[in-house]
Amino acid sequence: MRFGEPVVEAEAGVRERSADGEFDAFWSADHSAVLALAAALTGDWNTAEDLTQDAFAALHGRWDEVENPAAWVRRVVTNRAASHWRRRVREAAALARLAARPAAVALAPEHDEFWATVRALPRREAQVVALYYVDDRSIAQIATLLGIAEGTVKATLSHARASLARALAVEEES
Repeated sequence: MRFGEPVVEAEAGVRERSADGEFDAFWSADHSAVLALAAALTGDWNTAEDLTQDAFAALHGRWDEVENPAAWVRRVVTNRAASHWRRRVREAAALARLAARPAAVALAPEHDEFWATVRALPRREAQVVALYYVDDRSIAQIATLLGIAEGTVKATLSHARASLARALAVEEES
């Protein structure tokens, strides 16, 4: 009996407790083997522990539906390990793309005042300026990214340039 449960148990509660007992016995018998499988597939014990825990948690939620728990939990671990590797490959590719970018993309400290002025613009204007000048996006690409018309991008960029010219001219005169 668990703490806080009523002394009189309904029949469904008895079945649930029995299912939990079966699950606990299965976990005790197979956990180490599934963890070893996950470690072999991922090469990392921490990731293997996470995948194993997730697989057993998913199994627990479907315990009454699964006919072969040993096969089911192993299939889940192998599928999640494959997903883990796909994600790692995508992350590595993204990092390689970032590393290949020209150094000029980095914002130089001498331009901090300019970019502070850009950030003071209305949100949409600041987005358009950053996408156009930092991310080197075309008008059409910016329109697609922001979900607005190309004409709106052109008008927003023009307005932002005029606002920047006014703001920077005022600062130079001071």
